[in-house]
Amino acid sequence: MDDIYNLSDRMIQHRIGLRLKQTRLKQNITQLSLAEEADMSLSSVKKVEKGEVGSFDTLLRVLRMLGLLDVLQPLVDEPQLSPSEYYEMVHSSGARTRKRAVGRFHKTEKEEPSW
Repeated sequence: MDDIYNLSDRMIQHRIGLRLKQTRLKQNITQLSLAEEADMSLSSVKKVEKGEVGSFDTLLRVLRMLGLLDVLQPLVDEPQLSPSEYYEMVHSSGARTRKRAVGRFHKTEKEEPSW
């Protein structure tokens, strides 16, 4: 498997289009029925399968219809906080805890011990 960072944008687009076509064929779906289900033109489906995605919306529609939308899940999920980030968030919430007393306690009456 090639490192995706070593591939050109064009090569990545081509491979994605090829993978979408293979998935469509494995699911026994025609280009026309995919286009109808995704509410797009047949020519748009053909372009996507060639790696020529016209818009992100088009790609999302095709991924959704082929059941591949979950490949984008990591981009949609909220990032997890590290333990140190969580600690900072909890302790910087504005609720300060007392570290010492502000004043002195003054008794007005002196109590005598009752022995």
